[in-house]
Amino acid sequence: MAERFPQKRVFITGAGSGLGLAIARQFATNGWRVAVTDVDPARARTALEEVRSCGGDGFWAECDVRSADHMEQARERLQQEWAGVDVIVNNAGVGSAGTVIDTPLEDWEWVLDINLMGVVRGCHLFAPLLAAQRSGHIVNIASFAGIAQAPAMAGYNVAKIGVIGLSESLRAEMQPHGVGVSAVCPSFFKTNILEQFRSPDPRLRDVADKLVNRASVTADDVAKDIFKGVQKNRFMIIPHAEARWFYRFKRFAPELFFKILGPQAARMMGADKSGR
Repeated sequence: MAERFPQKRVFITGAGSGLGLAIARQFATNGWRVAVTDVDPARARTALEEVRSCGGDGFWAECDVRSADHMEQARERLQQEWAGVDVIVNNAGVGSAGTVIDTPLEDWEWVLDINLMGVVRGCHLFAPLLAAQRSGHIVNIASFAGIAQAPAMAGYNVAKIGVIGLSESLRAEMQPHGVGVSAVCPSFFKTNILEQFRSPDPRLRDVADKLVNRASVTADDVAKDIFKGVQKNRFMIIPHAEARWFYRFKRFAPELFFKILGPQAARMMGADKSGR
């Protein structure tokens, strides 16, 4: 990694908490300078303190990924402070659950604007900088939901499918410029994503809460896999072993995978008569 990125400069959106903060700590522990950005300025400031306590340094900035102006300002500051950047992590995201029919259009627009268009803005605005440098790496946080498309998560699934597709396109486009791309697809892990969560059905929030709290994988575990993935210039990063197995299963037996998904759909949408 030091040979590819001797200046060790990383920019992270949504770095004030959760996975973004864990990624910031992971890079800082390895001596990187971290641009900590978050929609919440107070959290960004606190996160920078953690970065410094881990042995790194950097700066913080308020950044709402729904705003191209915010993203452009962050890019300009990177050029002013560091004369460039090595790794971009498009991490900021929110949670949502609901069927295609039941999810209000307002919630569709909310989750797509942050989870998909936020990543699009990051790639669109920062890829030219990395291409001009002829070096760098872009990490887009997708989800296993973008691979498996669990039921009653329609808006979230669509956003994460889009992130994977965007990453595949960008990978081919950036290869001639010496820039790597990774799509990260974790399953449920312990994080604070439910702080920003919308669903027309309160029961779905309860389901999501149980899955997050029961997870054995932590945000720090995912962050370590991301760091290793960037080191190895790996495109698809799937931290959970079970998710990697399902990824292969769906690719080779998509119809059987869909049949297995049916009972899960019934449970999540409340069609299970047992009430569980």
